[in-house]
Amino acid sequence: MQTLSMNIVIKGRLVVVVGGGPVALRKLRTLLTTGATVRLVATRILPELAMLAEQQGVQVRHAAYNSSDIDDAFLAIAATDVEALNQQIAADANTRGILVSVADNPASGNCLFPALLRRDDLEIAVSTGGNCPAFAVVVRDVIATVIGNEYGQILTQLTQEREKLLTDGDASTYNALVLRSRAVQLISEQTERKDNE
Repeated sequence: MQTLSMNIVIKGRLVVVVGGGPVALRKLRTLLTTGATVRLVATRILPELAMLAEQQGVQVRHAAYNSSDIDDAFLAIAATDVEALNQQIAADANTRGILVSVADNPASGNCLFPALLRRDDLEIAVSTGGNCPAFAVVVRDVIATVIGNEYGQILTQLTQEREKLLTDGDASTYNALVLRSRAVQLISEQTERKDNE
């Protein structure tokens, strides 16, 4: 599957998660970090998921999925353990032009969740285009052994330096090169410190 990798600002947009099991729980945890407005639809919900939804003010509908559940949604997530139901959710979303992620069959959706590594504001996403999400997780975990929390700190420092350059009124290509050079320098210094420990 060919995909376009991009980040979407989803804060305040409605995301409907259909399902009440472990996959829905993982998706909800991810969504809550984005500021999305989340609605959860399921007949049965894991106690941990129900508690998280209540704590975070997530709207929960304890009922079987109905196509009207995704009305006005920006994104629908089919996370049930019933393949036919997930396919119905995907079909309903596709008919309405809604982004849809299908947990048990990524190819039937039109967007995917990558395996994500976060270091403060630095995000590294690994995707296999839906071919083997488990492999994406393994690759992400390998990257995590190399990219530690210090990379988030380096990003914070570079952000401050970039803001200073922009405040001085110059967003030129030269400044982009200066920042790239500075990033290489800071990463090199960090690597050297690690090697000497």
